[in-house]
Amino acid sequence: MGYPTRLLSPDEVIGLDLRPHWKALVVPVLIFLVTAGVAGFLAAVVPELGGAELYLRIAIGVLALLVVLRWTCWPWLKWVTTNYTITNRRLITRVGVITREGRDMPLARVNDVSFSHDSLLERILGCGTLVVESAGERGQLVLESVPRVEEVQRELYRLVEEDAARRRREIADDEYEIDGT
Repeated sequence: MGYPTRLLSPDEVIGLDLRPHWKALVVPVLIFLVTAGVAGFLAAVVPELGGAELYLRIAIGVLALLVVLRWTCWPWLKWVTTNYTITNRRLITRVGVITREGRDMPLARVNDVSFSHDSLLERILGCGTLVVESAGERGQLVLESVPRVEEVQRELYRLVEEDAARRRREIADDEYEIDGT
């Protein structure tokens, strides 16, 4: 579920379209596996209770379902609805399951792009936090758990430079048209 191309300007092209790194789903998957295993085991060892064992098994299943919904499905939904898109004109973020929050930062306003690996595991996996400093009112944009964070930083910097060169050419062309020289 990337950024819809129908929302782009006519001359705008997507350079990168990313989701947070898959490491965000490791713990939810483990919780699902453990919950399914424990619920299955408990449902299998329910003692004879004179007809009440069915209700106990249903209660175990409902409790397991609630655990899976909260600690597996919800993180997955947050992951699948978080999107970082970099075009040749702007940086676009969209986050949220029930309520959505979006932010667009024109590349012309980008002052600095830095990254960090917050742990050894992030460094091994190649993911990290990307911090984009802006000349705008809202200051900086922090993108967490960005996959291939070093490559993304380089690509974003390249796109910022290309955008600056394009704007310089447009200014020069406009001056040429005004002067007629």
